[in-house]
Amino acid sequence: MIQRRETFLNNVAEKLGRGRRTAGVKRPDYTVKPQFEVMKEYSSDQLVNVLSEQCTKIHTDVKQTKVDRLELAIDNVLEEYSARNVITWNDPRFDQFGLTSFLQREQVEVWDHTEGERLVEKAEQADIGITFADYTLAESGTVVLLSGNGKGRSVSLLPTYYIAIIPKSTLVPRMSQVTRELHLKAASGERLPSCINFISGPSNSADIEMNLVVGVHGPIRACYIVVEDR
Repeated sequence: MIQRRETFLNNVAEKLGRGRRTAGVKRPDYTVKPQFEVMKEYSSDQLVNVLSEQCTKIHTDVKQTKVDRLELAIDNVLEEYSARNVITWNDPRFDQFGLTSFLQREQVEVWDHTEGERLVEKAEQADIGITFADYTLAESGTVVLLSGNGKGRSVSLLPTYYIAIIPKSTLVPRMSQVTRELHLKAASGERLPSCINFISGPSNSADIEMNLVVGVHGPIRACYIVVEDR
């Protein structure tokens, strides 16, 4: 519920020195939209190159593989990170990308939203969390995750390490394309998740004396695995 909306809007109008406008307000349609021109003509391969270059700046590992070698690529990262306990989303893409047997391993916990706080504790204790990216911003090295049943945000935020599986088809140049897509979904009446996370590599902070510290309040290391899905 929205509370005290009218009081708030009336106060804003009063501060602006005019009455409330309740009709005749239209969203501006700008003739020049430079935010959509950046890397507009880039191919998927070019976007992968931009992503990889940016990831070196945000302390994120990048691997590239094909669908039939994805499980091996994950195993290699698990070995590199010395990770044993894994938690993943309950996401049909794991089956679609040939990871059914991986999910059935004894050390792999699959997120079940009905288990509530127990799964949050499991995520906190896990060595590594693995999710798929719903969108991927090449410019900033950012994966976008849409939460929902079976797709708890704790999986990407609480484990010591994090793996984002990035289907190549999810790559877009920058934030502009994703916000436009989400806006169109909302305008068409599609229900959006209550939580949408934009994650750019491992956790870090530079609040104190502008000294960058990586791994402060979340995964201390992150890896993006780009999968050739087209």
